[in-house]
Amino acid sequence: MQTTPRVFVVGGGLAGLVATRHLAGAGLDATLLERRETVGGRVRTIERDGYRFDRGFQVLFPAYPAVKRELDLEALDLRRFTSGATIARPNHRSVLADPRQQPSSLPATILNPDITMGDRLRVARLWWELRGADPDQFFDGIGADTDTSIETFLRDRGFSDGFIDSFVAPFYGGITLDRSLSTSSHVFEYTFAMLAAGGAAVPAAGMGAIPAQLADRVRAVGGEIETGVVVESISSEGASVTVTAADGTTHEGDAVVVATDPPSARGLTGLESIPTDARACVTQYYALPGRRDLDTGKRLLLNAAGDGDDGPNHVVPHSAVAPEYAPDDATLLSATYLGEPEATEAELADRTRRALESWFPEGRFDELETLRTDRIPFAQFDQPPGIHEGLPDARDPAGSVYLAGDYTRWSSIQGAMRSGRDAAQAVLEDLSR
Repeated sequence: MQTTPRVFVVGGGLAGLVATRHLAGAGLDATLLERRETVGGRVRTIERDGYRFDRGFQVLFPAYPAVKRELDLEALDLRRFTSGATIARPNHRSVLADPRQQPSSLPATILNPDITMGDRLRVARLWWELRGADPDQFFDGIGADTDTSIETFLRDRGFSDGFIDSFVAPFYGGITLDRSLSTSSHVFEYTFAMLAAGGAAVPAAGMGAIPAQLADRVRAVGGEIETGVVVESISSEGASVTVTAADGTTHEGDAVVVATDPPSARGLTGLESIPTDARACVTQYYALPGRRDLDTGKRLLLNAAGDGDDGPNHVVPHSAVAPEYAPDDATLLSATYLGEPEATEAELADRTRRALESWFPEGRFDELETLRTDRIPFAQFDQPPGIHEGLPDARDPAGSVYLAGDYTRWSSIQGAMRSGRDAAQAVLEDLSR
């Protein structure tokens, strides 16, 4: 009598959840093992005193193919950002917006002193070139010799210093955690196309609603989720695997999918091709009494003057975008600093306060209250030009061990979800043989 293959997935982030769902949905005995008490990995939301705090600045790009395939977007009740941003420096603010989404912003965008008419035409041309592209083409089948940095990509197309320094550096500093724009241009092309197609949003209940929905889908198809299980080692011999937990418990199965963070995945598999150079950030959340209008609407505030000592890379008006993130009588903001600043929480909050006061000299920020600080040493893996050609494949570990994680694709929610599906397909194909 043939038994149902048993598969373990180590790691309860987005990749692990997607992999478990597809394995269980195909009829396998699939169990996810997560070291924390809750799933989600880097995508988590903390609720406290009527506030919702995502772990660091995170947004969802609804146009991502894997997002549309794996999630019920309507059930997430998305709250959308207004496309574009408010560019801020001392005693100066200007608006760059997509007039297709908000026609009333057309005059302010046309008259924006930070952007030349040539830049506007180049943005329109780039949008036209990328709008119908197959998203996978930006990473699949493209050699490292076609890759360059984001800065070089933009300068080769004639974008001005003002556009690059005032808008792209802080905007993509928020996406890639790399204000120097030394990240792979393939990341820029993919995210630019996805933003043009669907913008950015957050679930009304916070980004943690995404792994929560995926976990529900795992259970709905018969998959199991065990939390509080710290996996210490994995061994594979022949057609079987053994997963050993820190408490000495062992789990025997036919295959295991390693879906942990990159350093842990390298430790469990020994694969040197798993990238472990990290991009870090610090995100602070603040409250202001009452519902305040910061004259930016649902747009990001970009620090055109630089980050660090000059203030954060960007500020997010959370309660304007998603009122559910804060009590009715409060305004919730967050500020993100790139890297690992040595400044204390109080010093960072003071820098944010001084930046806001310089951007809004007509406003008052002496009542800005720090609510939470998240220091995230491994928010993304570093993605210089050419790195994606050498990333590991789902089947690269020895034996019946597989990989799922954005580090097999590219650092993003799209990369994580796509990798989970790829790993599950690899397991199913190999077990069917």
